[in-house]
Amino acid sequence: MVNGTALPVPAAWPGSSTPLGARFRVGPDGVAGTNFALWAAGAEAVRLCLFDEQGRETRIPLTELTHEIWHGFVPGVLPGQRYGYRVDGRWDPWTGARWNPAKLLLDPYARAVDGEFGLPPEVYGHVRDWPDQQVADTVRDDRDSAPHVPKGVVVHDDDDWSDDHRPKTPWADSVIYELHVRGFTRLHPGIPAELRGTYAGLAHPAAVEHLVNLGVTAVELLPVHQFAHEDHLLKRGLRNYWGYNSIGYFAPHAAYAASGTTGQQVGEFKRMVRALHAAGIEVVLDVVYNHTAEAGELGPTLSLKGIDNRGYYRLQDDARRFADYTGCGNTLHVVRPHVLRLITDSLRYWVTEMGVDGFRFDLAAALARSMHDVDMLSPFLAVIAQDPVLRRVKLIAEPWDVGSGGYQVGAFPPLWTEWNDHYRDAVRDFWRGALPDVRDLGYRLSGSSDLYAWGGRRPYASVNFITAHDGYTLRDLVSYQAKHNEANGENNRDGAGDNRSWNCGAEGETADEDVRALRRRQLRNLLTTLLLSTGVPMLVAGDELGRTQRGNNNAYCQDNEISWLDWTLLDDPDWRPLFDLTSRLIRLRHRHPVLRRRAFFSGRAHSADGLRDLAWFTAQGEEMTEGDWYAPAATLGMYLSGRDIPGRDERGAPVLDDSFLTVLHAGDRPAQFLLPGPPWAERYEVLVDTSREDQEEAPGAVHGAGTTITVPARTVLLLRVAG
Repeated sequence: MVNGTALPVPAAWPGSSTPLGARFRVGPDGVAGTNFALWAAGAEAVRLCLFDEQGRETRIPLTELTHEIWHGFVPGVLPGQRYGYRVDGRWDPWTGARWNPAKLLLDPYARAVDGEFGLPPEVYGHVRDWPDQQVADTVRDDRDSAPHVPKGVVVHDDDDWSDDHRPKTPWADSVIYELHVRGFTRLHPGIPAELRGTYAGLAHPAAVEHLVNLGVTAVELLPVHQFAHEDHLLKRGLRNYWGYNSIGYFAPHAAYAASGTTGQQVGEFKRMVRALHAAGIEVVLDVVYNHTAEAGELGPTLSLKGIDNRGYYRLQDDARRFADYTGCGNTLHVVRPHVLRLITDSLRYWVTEMGVDGFRFDLAAALARSMHDVDMLSPFLAVIAQDPVLRRVKLIAEPWDVGSGGYQVGAFPPLWTEWNDHYRDAVRDFWRGALPDVRDLGYRLSGSSDLYAWGGRRPYASVNFITAHDGYTLRDLVSYQAKHNEANGENNRDGAGDNRSWNCGAEGETADEDVRALRRRQLRNLLTTLLLSTGVPMLVAGDELGRTQRGNNNAYCQDNEISWLDWTLLDDPDWRPLFDLTSRLIRLRHRHPVLRRRAFFSGRAHSADGLRDLAWFTAQGEEMTEGDWYAPAATLGMYLSGRDIPGRDERGAPVLDDSFLTVLHAGDRPAQFLLPGPPWAERYEVLVDTSREDQEEAPGAVHGAGTTITVPARTVLLLRVAG
């Protein structure tokens, strides 16, 4: 009975326990319908809830139970049907049991989600506003949550991707571009207004053109799984912008769809992937499988918490409390087979049916934990290593979490690459004059062999980055000494306090042209260092344009101009040269295999003349000694030999390239640098000089070997070896 009207209740046929989720198909006797299957091990009853266009609900008991999966085939249920589940069982929070049939639950396998998550009191399994908050989570709330939560949508997927051509860019050749679907397209003048902020907007030729002109090979999309907004943000009139609060691991986030939210978002996402593939650009998803939007015991009941709280989440010895290795209130219990199945089913779905090319795993160390400790032989890593689909795609770890022993940079096994924060910190410190010596910088520029030269790993195990979505933009890194997060409404307490930044003499925006010019030079230095380093470079969208967040280093809740790309910068004479330099450096990287090596440098001579594949020089033109590495230095020369590149090309021929000398000078005064003579070179041609504002063309100056050149203050010179 709904609103006084009795609705007909169709019977559920037995159906099948596999696959999980809602799958439209032709059933017995050629009858079209949808098979529903939900893992809910400890439940006492499961009811499928169907909703019509007026929001009226029809509840259908699922009576078949196979291997802890409740299932049934409902004839006549077609694509576009909205649905959810009510799961009944014991309410005993002291043992971790939090079943509450008054709460409508999202199918963990829903392919599309219609509606937004608000967080009124009705969506909490407990009485959120109970006077004594110490025990509030133990008092069951029996109000119906259905009017206040989104619904899953039945989707019919028969796409075989036969017309798609994946770029399959080798790791060593990759240049990653981290972007936000909404933020990248929201203000783009070349994208129609109705498509801005959407998957269709990112697929638009105007958006793709920028990526192609820049030269990146892959976009890494901030989370596009369906996510929810946190209660504390909604109360302040803010929203979760970044999206690291997932609740639907199979559903493209509906708010990024221009075409509709009752299944249309799935096709729109696929068309976006096809458009990027056609341009030679891979699609990597930033995925959040370590926690969900349900938070801890005081969080809402949206899906897994109400399906089987003890089965999906890690709980403390006091089972009323959640174990939190993520800082977000809960942690998925990946050791359990059905949780591992949820994650791997989701990953395979995005590869095989949505066309993506890889994943960056948020707080990946949380996924690698066994019962408590991080374990590189954990079930999650073992399953990925043997999976015939997943072991072939790009796998990027954020190699830490917030729990004890969670910092694991350099520890992930072969197949994995890692965000390398050692690289970030060393490069930031060098260019702000804070490195005590250049030992660490040498490792970072040459592929971080100290971290990754084990177990068959290669230099491209290191994803080199100076900035990421979390933290300052590159422009803010050289413009702010302190964070300015007041707009987040947390009294500037949020966000990292140690940013290794330098404001170049003034805090924030300034009219002082000397400071402005120095900042632009520092940006050129940072980008040039990144793109000339061995490893896989990752750029953040807008850094090539001089984008600013006004000093906000934690803009996770700023869905506005603070976070969106300002495309007017592309036509600004102060900032256009930065884009020109970045694209020229990426083209240079693509042309020269010595800049994207597939094996670590040996540092040894491979020929009678004593020329090595990698050599380091002081400003006096002398090879660095052990003592030089431990001495304070603002100037470093790095020589890469193009005739000693390991491996062969596709036809079996040796790989040969030009040789290069890179001179990095972080001092605040010009330095004299003696160019090494034979056998290193006979002369040098300057290709990049970051002291110059105009970066459209190479400087072209030629210097004889053995001569002394003046390196301007705070400058990178890239010189090609001749002779």
